[in-house]
Parts: sequence; C-alpha cells; structure tokens
Amino acid sequence: MEVGAPDYLAGERQTAEFDVESMKVTWAGSRHALEVSDRMARLVASDPVFRKDNRVMLSRKELFKNTLRKAAHAWKRIVELRLTEEEASRVRFFVDEPAFTDLHWGMFVPAIKGQGTEEQQQKWLPLAYKMQIIGCYAQTELGHGSNVQGLETTATFDPKTDEFIIHSPTLTSSKWWPGGLGKVSTHAVAYARLIVDGQEHGVHGFIVQLRSLDDHMPLPGITVGDIGMKFGSGAYNSMDNGVLRFDNVRIPRDQMLMRVLQVTREGKVIQSDVPRQLIYGTMVFVRQTIVADASCALSRAVCIATRYSAVRRQFGSQNGGPETQVIDYKTQQSRLFPLLASAYAFRFVSEWLKSLYTDVTEKLQRGEFSTLPEAHACTAGLKSITTSATADAIEECRKLCGGHGYLANSGLPELFAVYVPACTYEGDNTVLLLQVARFLVKTVSQLGSGKVPVGTTAYMGRARHLIQCKSNVQSAEDWLNPQVVVEAFEARSLRMSVACAENLAKFPNPEEGFAQLAADLVEAAAAHCQLIVVTKFFEKLQQDIPGKGVKKQLQILSSVYALYILHKHLGDFLSTGSITPKQGALANDQLRSLYSKIRPNAVALVDAFNYTDHYLSSVLGRYDGNVYPTLYEEAWKDPLNDSVVPDGYQEYIRPLLKQQIRNARL
Repeated sequence: MEVGAPDYLAGERQTAEFDVESMKVTWAGSRHALEVSDRMARLVASDPVFRKDNRVMLSRKELFKNTLRKAAHAWKRIVELRLTEEEASRVRFFVDEPAFTDLHWGMFVPAIKGQGTEEQQQKWLPLAYKMQIIGCYAQTELGHGSNVQGLETTATFDPKTDEFIIHSPTLTSSKWWPGGLGKVSTHAVAYARLIVDGQEHGVHGFIVQLRSLDDHMPLPGITVGDIGMKFGSGAYNSMDNGVLRFDNVRIPRDQMLMRVLQVTREGKVIQSDVPRQLIYGTMVFVRQTIVADASCALSRAVCIATRYSAVRRQFGSQNGGPETQVIDYKTQQSRLFPLLASAYAFRFVSEWLKSLYTDVTEKLQRGEFSTLPEAHACTAGLKSITTSATADAIEECRKLCGGHGYLANSGLPELFAVYVPACTYEGDNTVLLLQVARFLVKTVSQLGSGKVPVGTTAYMGRARHLIQCKSNVQSAEDWLNPQVVVEAFEARSLRMSVACAENLAKFPNPEEGFAQLAADLVEAAAAHCQLIVVTKFFEKLQQDIPGKGVKKQLQILSSVYALYILHKHLGDFLSTGSITPKQGALANDQLRSLYSKIRPNAVALVDAFNYTDHYLSSVLGRYDGNVYPTLYEEAWKDPLNDSVVPDGYQEYIRPLLKQQIRNARL
C-alpha cells in the first residue's frame, strides 16, 4: 500500500474485535514463520523484475521467457543474500509463477532423497542443490496417469554393458505432462517397468539425462518438447509441461534409484533391507504440502472477495443515501463466510499433517509400520477434499465479485486456472477417495477381530455406541458444543462406512461390488475426511492461543465450518439417522446467526493472512480498497488501447459502415 494513500477499508478494520497481529502469528504458525514470510514477501514485492500485472497480456513465448528471467533472478537473489532454505522457499512462493523450479525442488530432489542410496544422494544432490543440473519428475504418460502400475515405459537391463535400456514402446507410453520437461530440464527421474532377464519387477525410478549440459540439445534417442497451451491466459502457461519419448536410451546401471530394490552387476534383483514403505513417507510429505497450498490459494481468493464485498455497494439506498455494502447482504455472507472458515480449517489441518509426517518418519526409521496405512489414507483423502473444495471456492469467489470478478485483473480467473490442476495431479481426487474407502471398509471389517483402529479412525473403535447413539441437541446453541458436533460427524461417517461394508458383503466377488458401489464409497470417504478437518480445527482450539479475542474468532469460524458442512451434506446426516430433521433445522439457525458475528471481523480476518498487494495481484482485493480509479487506470494499459482507431479499421470496419462490404475482398 502506498504511504499516504487513503484507506477506504479503515472503517471495516476499526470494527475488529480481536488483535490482528496475534492472528497473523496464529495463521503463519509461529512468530518466526510470520517474520520470515513477511520479509520475503516484501523483498519480492519491491523488485520490479517480479512484476506480474502484465502476465495475461503476454504471448506464450514472451510469458515463458519472462518466467525463465524471474526464476534466474530469484536464484541470483537467493545466492547473493545467502538465504536459508526456508527463506528461499518463501521467495519462490511469493514470486508466484508456476515454473520448472517447482518440479526441481518439489519433486526431483525429494525423489532422489527418498529413493536414492547414500552414494546416489552424494553424487546427484550437490549438483541439484547448486542447480548445476535441473530435474523433473517423469511419471505420467499419455495413456496412464493415476494407474502407475499400468505405465508402459520399459527399463531393460543389459548385462553385457552393465546398462539399462530405457524405451517407449508405444505412442501412449510417451511421458506426458511433467512440468519443467518441455524446454528446461537437463535430467529426469523417469519411471519405467524394470525388466531383468525377461522378468518384470514393477515400476521403478531412473535418473536419465535428457539434454546436453553444453548446448542444451536433446541427447541421442530422446524426443522432447512442450505439450501446448493450457486452460486460461497466463496462469499455468508459464510452465513447460512436456512430452518425452525414449528410443532405446542407455544409462549406467547405477542410475536406477536403488534404495529399496537393487540390481547387481550380475543381474541379480535384491530387495534391500530398507522397507518399501519409506516411499510412502515421501507421499505423505508431498500431500501435506498440497493441503497447505490449498489453504493459501483459498485464503487468497477469500481475501479478494471479502475486501471487494466491503467496497462494492448495490441497491438499498434510501432518499439518495449510500447504497448497501454487498457484504451486508445475507446471501453474500452465507456464500462467502463458510469459505473464510474453510481457509482457516484447511490451514490448521495442514499444520497437523506436518506433525503427522514427522511422526510417521520417526516410526518408519524405527521400523514401525502399523500406523502407515492410516496415515497414507488420511493424507490421500485430505488432499482430495481440500483441493476439490478450494477449486470450487475460487470460482465461487469470482462469482461473489460480480461482473468485475471476470476481469483478468481481479486476480481470480488466473488464480482459478493455476489452481485447478491440483484436483488431478499427485492423485486424481476421485481415485484417492476410492483408496480411502478401501481402507475404511477394511477397518470396519476388522472391528470384530479385536484389531483396534488407530489415528483418525480411532472413533470406529466405538462403533457400538456410534451405531446406536442419538444426538441430544434441543436448542440452536447446543450446536456450539464441539463434542455434540463431533459425535454427529462420527456417527454419520461410521454409519456410511458400515453401510458400504454391509452392501459389499452381498457381492460374491468383492471387486465387482467395489465397482458397483463406487459412488457410495466415495461419499463415505469424503464424510470421514470432513470429520478429520472438523476434529483438527476443534483440537487446535484446545491449545493455548495468545492475543486478545483471537481464540473467540477461531471458535466462531470452527463452528461455521462444521455447521456449513453439516448443512451442505444434510441428506447424509438425516438418511443415516445421525440427527433428526428438527436438529438439522436448529443447526442451520445457529449457522445463520454466526454469520452476523463474523461480519464486523471479516476484513480483519483476511488481513491476518498478511498478503501483499503484489502477491494478491488483484485490483479488487487491494489493501486500501481503492478499486474503481485503479480499474479505470488499468483499462487504458491494455494493448488494444495502444491506438485509438483499431488495427483492421480500414480493412473491415470502414467498408462495413460505408456499405462497401459486397465489393470488398474478405
């Protein structure tokens, strides 16, 4: 915000009933995290190289070159300022441009860390850390994404030369979609079916060099390029998603990632003493970051929509007085405030996932694997429901901003286009929910055997109680009690899982049953995951949360999130008999009355995200609320306005106006 500029939202900020600075710390996770984030956000915002207001006007080639410039400049600043790894990752976050670096740091490096032996890590990681090589993650193929076991690329061991031959046997085996692959990466961790002595040994990762380190030309046997424009302007088109084909490419044997499975010089396949489950640790980590990203993207959209809803006025003026702020309409509140609550809910569940990852890693290192299936199911499910909800919510925020939300400079169309692929990558959301459902059905089927459910499924251990219990809600206020809410969510989730298990048991062939009941299974899985989010939000509130009024606001938001989900899925709660129709109506009454409690705090609650105007890149979401003059100024910057009379006037408009079109050559 410019110094001395008027703050059109000052009145909104004065009505806050809590300490915004303390809420910023709670949102960031700690004072240290807030301080680092704030410093890095300002560093990026004050650097003209990182401007992005013109991104949607650039051609694909200009956009891509500009992205390369930003990535190189970010790296230069990181090196010059000797930034820590934590600071560097915040810089990349605030540069806010999908780029090859996302895959290099987010997938290539972790894959080598997670799946490479000590020697392999010592060889490749120093090169990757200094960016002397640039890597991507080549798993998905033209014909297979979610079904990793169905990948067609082969890696055949040649004992004569001590090499693997990497080959794409079909068109559909072409690697397709990996970010950073199209134009930039020098190396890939490529996934292929391991074939030794005619025997298949599953899909494994191989480090393959793609391009020369001298002139960047593809190496012999490598066909590589970009797959073309994607949804939206700007947005994800700054990324060089690629296509890659191998024509019998030979790599040394020691470039197969061999932490879990080794192939010896003699061609023996040996399972190492490192358990396969370690790979899941990496998956838990990646999905935890995706849930954290969901809270960022959602909070960003909500920040824009909340500020603009307070600036925009429509209807309701009496005797020529000011019109009503859009945020005061109950319809606007009932659509917007649950999304604000969801942003906080996803933030806290991602915080909890971070601690779960640490816990899982420690257990894996001790050789304890019993909690792993539950941790794996829980991260898969949370990735699915948070990314789906966030994608829908960004689009809802665009609608909440009326016509102006459709302008590129509202920041919402591009944010939507950038975010939407999260519903597909790292596991298609429906496929992931089906995995969760398998785990839930298995857990239910073992209840009688004395096997105690763990972690997020522990509530299933109280199956007898939850199958029979009736909610004792009698007034709307009863729904403010977290225990009452959690029990209703547990009953709904358990009863849906049990119903699925019972229906599956009627099929002579379980797989046939699973296919037929897939739609119900997905709903049961989603119910279980929503229960986790609700529970973790309530658990957060049991901690010590400093700052005047901060905890009270979070309590209101936690109730809004839970009752919004209950309202949205009321059919589930009623059909499973977890609550009565009357109790459902009371929950809705309570939800509506909570909106008026959020109203005076709404702008301050989005201020707590601490986003710079540069990061939001939205005329509608400006901190100072000075929307209309800025929209007007921005309009004149469009390339179409470079000339008053448009290019094409003489050829097409003038003949039309002069009625000479019949004779004009089109």
